[in-house]
Amino acid sequence: MSDLALKSNGAPAAAADDARAATVAPRVDVLETENEFLLLADLPGVRPGDVDVRFEQGELTVHGRRTAAEGKRRALLGEYGGANFHRVFSVTDTVAADRIEADLKNGVLTVRLPKIEAVKPRKIAVRG
Repeated sequence: MSDLALKSNGAPAAAADDARAATVAPRVDVLETENEFLLLADLPGVRPGDVDVRFEQGELTVHGRRTAAEGKRRALLGEYGGANFHRVFSVTDTVAADRIEADLKNGVLTVRLPKIEAVKPRKIAVRG
């Protein structure tokens, strides 16, 4: 397992207008490369402005809201209704917190957590 560990899926304290919506934990993959950890969260139907990603005191929090689709079309089947989502991850100090980036494209939130230089693998030259 990597240095990025799932801490909990607890629901946040709901605001009054959010109280009616369910809180869900989005599905997440955590991947590790030589240079970074990647967190991929499944957030279909969520707009970038509706996602809040924070890193504070060793915890990465992903929180937000997905609103139900509205428009002129009548839904025949709707499994992506409005919901709040929330996940919290513990992150060790091997992550360069000042270089964490996040983007949301095609319903997938990608959070890049670069490793600090001291923990990256490096090749040692062998002299002869």
